[in-house]
Amino acid sequence: MDEYLAPAQEKMEKTIAALKKEYGAIRAGRANPAVLDKIRVDYYGTPTPINQMAAVAVAEARILAIQPWDAGTVRAIEKAIQASDIGINPQSDGRVIRLMFPQLTEESRKAIAKDIRHMAEEAKVSVRGTRRDTIERLKKMQKAAALTEDDLKDEEKELQELTDKFVKEIDQVAAAKDKEIMEI
Repeated sequence: MDEYLAPAQEKMEKTIAALKKEYGAIRAGRANPAVLDKIRVDYYGTPTPINQMAAVAVAEARILAIQPWDAGTVRAIEKAIQASDIGINPQSDGRVIRLMFPQLTEESRKAIAKDIRHMAEEAKVSVRGTRRDTIERLKKMQKAAALTEDDLKDEEKELQELTDKFVKEIDQVAAAKDKEIMEI
């Protein structure tokens, strides 16, 4: 990879990483600590992620256990989970909070699969946008005589191969997540 395409590759890699993070936060009917990543708890006036205030563990296939290090924060964590959009009511014994993930219905699986495809399409649009911006930058360099026309063609070809590689990876990541959702 040469210095002309390195920024494009870095942006495309970040797009894939962001997509994987989004997929990790999808509630798939089994316990996954990543569903809590977006939830912030008011901890002494500071919005704090749950995983920085408590031990989060998968107790069983569909049960997530949250054990706060400070027992006084149990209510605050419960309230934050209830106020979030994950759609699960926390159950607490005063020391440990349990989240029971219900089995997904066929209808909800199909809706989640549709969201997965939509997120994948947005990621592909981002990758293609990166390709377009890079091509524009390369053409400006060619007009400024920093690149020859042959070099421009070579860079465009290499950029297209890079784009194809990342689009294929997005398809693979989406297919794996789709399969995971539909097999639960």
